[in-house]
Amino acid sequence: MRPALAVGLVFSGCCSNVVFLELLAREFPGCGNIVTFAQFLFIALEGFISEANFGRKRPAIPIRYYLIMVAMFFTVSVVNNYALNLNIAMPLHMIFRSGSLIASMVLGIIILKKRYSVSKYTSIALVSVGIFICTLMSAKQVASKSSRSEADGLHVFLWWLLGIAALTFALLMSARMGIFQETIYKQFGKHSKEALFYNHALPLPGFLLLAPDIYAHAVLFNQSEPFQVPGIGLTLPIMWFYLAMNVLTQYVCIRGVFILTTECASLTVTLVVTLRKFVSLIFSILYFKNPFTAWHWLGTLFVFVGTLMYTEVWNSLGPLLARQRKEAKKE
Repeated sequence: MRPALAVGLVFSGCCSNVVFLELLAREFPGCGNIVTFAQFLFIALEGFISEANFGRKRPAIPIRYYLIMVAMFFTVSVVNNYALNLNIAMPLHMIFRSGSLIASMVLGIIILKKRYSVSKYTSIALVSVGIFICTLMSAKQVASKSSRSEADGLHVFLWWLLGIAALTFALLMSARMGIFQETIYKQFGKHSKEALFYNHALPLPGFLLLAPDIYAHAVLFNQSEPFQVPGIGLTLPIMWFYLAMNVLTQYVCIRGVFILTTECASLTVTLVVTLRKFVSLIFSILYFKNPFTAWHWLGTLFVFVGTLMYTEVWNSLGPLLARQRKEAKKE
């Protein structure tokens, strides 16, 4: 029952989270900082009550390690959300972030001196080609959209390039954080809920640096059209409703993934998360009518096939299906 519940939470929470993020970003493309702050604050408050026991529980992993982890996590979260302000469309944003396997492998080779099989290198090549195709096609769309004048077109395109650079940096930083977490967990054991709390609570003072931008967007949110919440009758500016739903669905998504990692094998987790990303992408394209060409579909196919190939799903599914057939015959 719990694995089924976890899968339901991942799909409902993560997919709807992307929807509310896009609703926010379409109205105010620069709202990434206020969204990140709200998510961090909510998860930190929940963790302070349920995990830290109002500060009475000592952490299993020393705080100094969390401070390093938090610096990376905070940077990745802020940069990823801010990239939406740099002419990056939501579908490209999702596809680009699916390239975490590439970054993990590259840094694994450089830092941990790991070596991989030919099939792993092939899968990473597929993911790389897929992201390259989608990025190239998106670059052409940005160029054609901004062809009002040569100066304006160059200006928009340069901002888009900065957005790509930001996503690339966040991808590499996220992979480095994963390697750091791996080494810490080997030393002190896995403490996922504790890490979730400290990764969201410790960076909160860092948002003081972003306070002017957060305040400016709070004012803009207050000026948005009023919206009556169904079933409650409460009326509030619609952008605050979108933000509240984004924060709640982010929490549901994280909890779903956490339950999934404790109840299922890592292969199952990867499959569910990959499929969830694909469903979110399809929904974003169809519901928000984001431009998506045949080349984009080809690139997306490469990314997801490469991801599944990396996790060796095909090798695992074969014996599983054969076992199910044998059981069916016995019955």
